[in-house]
Amino acid sequence: MPLPKRRHSKTRGRKRRTHWKLSSPNLAVCPQCKQPKLAHRICPICGYYSGKLVMEIKVKEKKKTPKQK
Repeated sequence: MPLPKRRHSKTRGRKRRTHWKLSSPNLAVCPQCKQPKLAHRICPICGYYSGKLVMEIKVKEKKKTPKQK
């Protein structure tokens, strides 16, 4: 395999890396509960997908902490 004959400068390497970016996820609005959700996935808040109830979402109960004296 060929090897570089000379060292690349810091600027040259940084120019190449300028396009390495993270993209934000595309969020869609759930038609049932109007909350943002990932496209083509079940809504994590209401459990609907494509207008149909796919999964029932259980609401977690808060743990009761004993009162400290």
